[in-house]
Amino acid sequence: MKAALLAQDGSVLFEARRPTGREHGPDAVVAAILDFATDLAHEGRSRFGVAPLAAGVAVPGTIDEENSIAVFSANLGWRDLPLRKLLGERLAAADGSAMPVALGHDVRSGGLAEGRLGAGRGVDRFLFVALGTGIAGAIGIDGRIEAGAHGYGGEIGHVVVRPGGLPCGCGARGCLETLASASAVSRAWAEADGDPAADAASCAAAVDAGDDRALAVWQRAVDALADGIVLAQSLLDPSTVIVGGGLAEAGDTLFTPLRAAVTERLTFQMPPKVVPAMLKDTAASLGAGLLAWDLLSMEVTA
Repeated sequence: MKAALLAQDGSVLFEARRPTGREHGPDAVVAAILDFATDLAHEGRSRFGVAPLAAGVAVPGTIDEENSIAVFSANLGWRDLPLRKLLGERLAAADGSAMPVALGHDVRSGGLAEGRLGAGRGVDRFLFVALGTGIAGAIGIDGRIEAGAHGYGGEIGHVVVRPGGLPCGCGARGCLETLASASAVSRAWAEADGDPAADAASCAAAVDAGDDRALAVWQRAVDALADGIVLAQSLLDPSTVIVGGGLAEAGDTLFTPLRAAVTERLTFQMPPKVVPAMLKDTAASLGAGLLAWDLLSMEVTA
């Protein structure tokens, strides 16, 4: 877990990290979140003499943003968790009033932070793509994230780029994340290399060393990712595509062939800038802070 105290202008006042404790079950994870938030509030009071005005939390999985409920997370094991209520009560003021709490999806929150504080700053239309265990995305429009009618906007990882291909956890076959996520590259490289411990980082290193087997694995992933980006370009027409997540840590080993593959596939579409994310693994926690400030702004407006 990553956390931060965030000023209204987006500047970071304090940062901290803790393990989720997920090996002890979902109840332990919830307790860890509540304890972490409580300690962060104490940190704010001791450092700055005032309590935080609101809290934001970004979680993986499926969420109900309107009702601030964490609906489901396969990795953390919870279902229908009323996180806003739990955090608001834990962080209640001395008079017993609950603290305002905003709940967001981790990747969309990361995209919000990249749009306002990172690689998308000043960009009116962007697509944020996170290449991690899976692939998720966020659609940025004028400093906000478009979640879609049902909260699934930006799910580029489940765009089918190879019909009839590998089965995906979502139930479809040939989804982008079965080919271009860090875990997909790790699996393909482990098979090609014959080493069960081989991963995406070692594949990138082998690509840099000129290993033909690694080059083939890497190019398959790059081609699939380029197909997904071009599909998104045709539908959304973003001016910039921001690529983050663990696989983006490969730098030019990823971005040089990816930019070339995207350009080769474009016909009438205007080419987007394809750039690395700037905020790394702090993006979601910063985005959670921005959601909290946005929540306060809406309450003032109302």
